Amino acid sequence: MAVVSSRSVLPCAQFMQCRLQLQSLGNFPAGGLGGSFLGLARSGCKRGVVVVAKVSKGKTQKPSGSVTKFSAPVLTEIPVEEIETKLQSAQVKEVERVKRVEVDSDIIVQKLWRKVVRQLASLPLAIAELFAIAGLSAVGTVITQGERPAWYFQNFPDSNPVLGFLSWQWILGLGLDHVYTSPIYLGLLAMLAGSLMACTSTTQLPIVKVARRWSFLKSTKSFSKLDITDSLPKARLSDLGSVLLGHGYQVFARGGTVSAACSLRGTVMVPQGLDFRIGDALGSGFLGPDASVLDSRVHVNKFYIDYRENGQVGQFHSDLAIVDPQDQIVSSKTISVNDPMRIGGVTMYQTDWGISAVQLRVDGSQPYNLPMAGLQTGDNKLFGSFLPLGDQGAADGKGISILARDLQTVVFYDQEGNFVGVRRPGSKKAITVNNVNIVVDDLIGSTGLELKADPGVPVVYAGFGGLMLTTIISYLSHSQVWALQDGSWLVVGGKSNRAKLDFERELNDLLDLVPEVPTLEEPVESPQQ
Repeated sequence: MAVVSSRSVLPCAQFMQCRLQLQSLGNFPAGGLGGSFLGLARSGCKRGVVVVAKVSKGKTQKPSGSVTKFSAPVLTEIPVEEIETKLQSAQVKEVERVKRVEVDSDIIVQKLWRKVVRQLASLPLAIAELFAIAGLSAVGTVITQGERPAWYFQNFPDSNPVLGFLSWQWILGLGLDHVYTSPIYLGLLAMLAGSLMACTSTTQLPIVKVARRWSFLKSTKSFSKLDITDSLPKARLSDLGSVLLGHGYQVFARGGTVSAACSLRGTVMVPQGLDFRIGDALGSGFLGPDASVLDSRVHVNKFYIDYRENGQVGQFHSDLAIVDPQDQIVSSKTISVNDPMRIGGVTMYQTDWGISAVQLRVDGSQPYNLPMAGLQTGDNKLFGSFLPLGDQGAADGKGISILARDLQTVVFYDQEGNFVGVRRPGSKKAITVNNVNIVVDDLIGSTGLELKADPGVPVVYAGFGGLMLTTIISYLSHSQVWALQDGSWLVVGGKSNRAKLDFERELNDLLDLVPEVPTLEEPVESPQQ
């Protein structure tokens, strides 16, 4: 069998000449030819030996039809073991090269990761992220969130922008109507979390590992760096340890201290007597409530307002009932401002109110509801409706105007716009307007509810509680005392994070309690001198 080891292939004409010449030499078949070596095998060769024909490099024979003009190559016998060794060596070098490339790529990734962690752990970067989050949070507090575009058209018009530049175009264009769920805000929260984790892994954890080690002072020179240092002649370390341990000191002795975009929020205005699906008000999210909660309905049994003696609003109340998908009431509660209802991770707050309809009887008819619409918003709410006078009045826009500012009174105006009178709902006292007798049975209110589902609230509370706990702990006094037996001398040193004067006085009093040992030799001088 021919063995080929080559870098380049011989021309076709030269190959044919070599083949014919070799056949004429020994009448054995020629093998494959390549580059600078031609491997041959024949029956006359020794076992384990390969015959190689070496062709001179750099010399090219011109094509010729005569075979005799071609010089025969020099035949050389090479042991098979030598060829196998060379092949194995080449394979090993290739494997080492691949491994070296993989190691180099791993080193590049590690260096890049360390660089990213160092950048995230930068204190100026963390402070900048914190200020940016605080600024966006302030914007979200000033600008009402989650309203319909029409609300921003009305309150932030182009003709009269707030602060001279803030109009609905800026608010809707920059996503300031939903700051807390915008990609910029959530991205800043993710970066701040990354900075905190990077700072913890690069700074805090190494400090904790060092603080957990027991720190022993092995020489008297080390005691000079402590806040308080003293030397006791004719004293033993065991006696000092007993005194300090009894007073609760930590003794070191040696002889000779884990934010948005997962919350869901929605608002809804529901008339009394109607209901709504929780999922329609909240939307959906991967960390939202269970499907059974989202499919449940909230039925508004009644909405009413408590008034003070001077006529001002005292409190808003909504009687709510939770109905599951099987039409079973699972919970009910009368909520009010600052007294929400919670079910399945969803919290419902009383935030707004309105008047949806006025219930009337006209000329002794059966009661019917006349819808009312909001004419003014804000603190001075005003709701109105229109009762046409016959078919012709409806076509001509003539009729009785009905206005209400609260659930206590209803004001009537005739078709000319003149004031007629006021009636209280449920008084059963009729009023005549344009020869029409009207009795007001009721004003049907609407409750404005805000629904929230935020799984991060317990985490925030836990983090705040941990912050308060660590703050309190930081104000607690923590003192440490070291002692070293140096011959007959007992060297004592200590430090405290707070109340250092009291600690010095208390330590001196404790050192006075250490008994002298008369059997020890008389010391010449203090080892600290």
